[in-house]
Amino acid sequence: MTRAVAKEGEPNGATAVPEEIKKEEMEERGQWSSKMEFVLSVAGEIIGLGNVWRFPYLCYKNGGGAFLIPYLIFLFTCGIPLFFLETALGQYTSQGGVTAWRKICPIFEGIGYASQVIECYLNIYYIIILSWALFYLFSSFTTVLPWASCNNPWNSDLCVDILNSSRLDNRTLPANATSPMIEFWEKRVLGLTDGIHKLGTVRWELALCLLLSWIICYFCIWKGVKSTGKVVYFTATFPYVMLIILLVRGVTLPGATEGIVFYLKPDISRLADPQVWMDAGTQIFFSYAICQGCLTALGSYNKYTNNCYRDCIMLCFLNSATSFIAGFAIFSVLGFMAREQAVPIAEVAESGPGLAFIAYPMAVTMMPVSQLWSCLFFLMLIFLGLDSQFVCVESMVTAVIDMFPGVFRKKGRRELLILAVAVICYLLGLLLVTEGGMYIFQLFDYYAASGTCLLFLAIFEVICVGWVYGNNNDLTSDFVSVLTGGQGANRFYDNIEDMIGFRPWPLIKICWLVFTPGLCLAVFLFSLIKYTPLKYNNSYVYPPWGYVVGWLMALSSMVCIPLYAIFILLKTKGPLKQRLTQLISPAEDLPQPKKHMAGLSELKRKGWSPLAQEVLSITERETHF
Repeated sequence: MTRAVAKEGEPNGATAVPEEIKKEEMEERGQWSSKMEFVLSVAGEIIGLGNVWRFPYLCYKNGGGAFLIPYLIFLFTCGIPLFFLETALGQYTSQGGVTAWRKICPIFEGIGYASQVIECYLNIYYIIILSWALFYLFSSFTTVLPWASCNNPWNSDLCVDILNSSRLDNRTLPANATSPMIEFWEKRVLGLTDGIHKLGTVRWELALCLLLSWIICYFCIWKGVKSTGKVVYFTATFPYVMLIILLVRGVTLPGATEGIVFYLKPDISRLADPQVWMDAGTQIFFSYAICQGCLTALGSYNKYTNNCYRDCIMLCFLNSATSFIAGFAIFSVLGFMAREQAVPIAEVAESGPGLAFIAYPMAVTMMPVSQLWSCLFFLMLIFLGLDSQFVCVESMVTAVIDMFPGVFRKKGRRELLILAVAVICYLLGLLLVTEGGMYIFQLFDYYAASGTCLLFLAIFEVICVGWVYGNNNDLTSDFVSVLTGGQGANRFYDNIEDMIGFRPWPLIKICWLVFTPGLCLAVFLFSLIKYTPLKYNNSYVYPPWGYVVGWLMALSSMVCIPLYAIFILLKTKGPLKQRLTQLISPAEDLPQPKKHMAGLSELKRKGWSPLAQEVLSITERETHF
């Protein structure tokens, strides 16, 4: 129901007709039709390729079962608290990834812009993986898999048939011999050049696969939560069917036991290596989609009284359990492959694209009915990546629409906005499907959406909510007491209690105040101290300008937070202390906990008015909010 409100100082109803007409033209923001749509959408976003190709590799590399110790510590102290914070923030404010931060603490609105910058990079490069997977899927519909032999036009004289390599004397092999899987990947799929300085031409097959990926993505989300909520019923559940089939197949292969033991055998001594803890922390941030604005956007479509606390706990455990079980599916197959080739498992273990497009395709060539298992594996990859991609796009679109509702919340505007995003990202993505595009892809992956950027954002998120938010209501406090009182977490707990009817476990609040910022800061500093420049395939060294481009992408998100804080401080009028107080004050129209309503009414009767009104009117006017 819409209602026009006359402006102060004007006769009652003076603006009623124009406002009513204007509001009638705007479409409703929308909500999930059911809780299941929200749960499946979040599950589709967070359960992606990293669960299959990153966690199992990190687990074996960092001490097997011992790696679960730092992983679980980061899960409970950083993963769950931040996951819950972002989801609850969206549900409380009913706003996207930018305006949610503006509503609760205007000076930290830069967090929203930083997350959208990272999301833009993800929208450009993450979908490239889908185009590779589609290429492999289409290539699987042959009588003989094209990467199973060296008898193809793209193979070189150095290619050695891997299926028969165990019968060959290693002394007769060339020193730089390659497998047909590697040559299919580098020569047939990528057409890889010798460096980023030589991009070559666009691989038209990959460009068409990328176009198909964007078309599918567009029609999954073009109607907003109405279409997204229905699509995820299939895209979020189908990968589990594929994973179970591949798991059952994997554990029944000869050599599977050795692979699983290799995956989980604990090596406690590895816990003394700081890199193990670094890997555990960054894996949590990658696999939980933290600091990308996605969780806030998805939570914003919930009903105000939805029990997001229970949902978040359940989704976090589902995500980690999926990663753990995926390790059995992957390492059982790697154990089989190692036995077939009579080599140590460490020689065949890979992560990332190396696992998906070299190691696993190599394994399926050794199985009966290899085309079937190849199709199932790449279908699983496609659906794992697809819902992560379109939910990411939906989150960015939500943020833009909430910033400019007067422009985009009208009939047909959302569809045009999503189309514009898809076209622009597709055209930029063509750079990544050139013959040298893999080098650009690695720059995006290593710098633009790196763990360093996510950790930096996380520190400011918990400082904002835990220490700064909502302190303005105590009129006796000054700005210093705001930064030392830690009342923000208490205020946010009051908001959560108002939504779900009870206060969450106190450990969550303690994490927001102490453990999460402390651990994130430690890992952030360690990532800078131990920084090593990117090398493609551990051999190709980028030119200096390549590293400059990488760091510019990384900094482009992080600088949004301090730059916006300086900008809004300079733009707001009044003495410095008054400006700071205004800029940490939440919006007056946010839902107020019942326990605070009586006290707020009493303050207003005594003549107090919210100091944030002026600065909020400035920022809202700039974005037509």
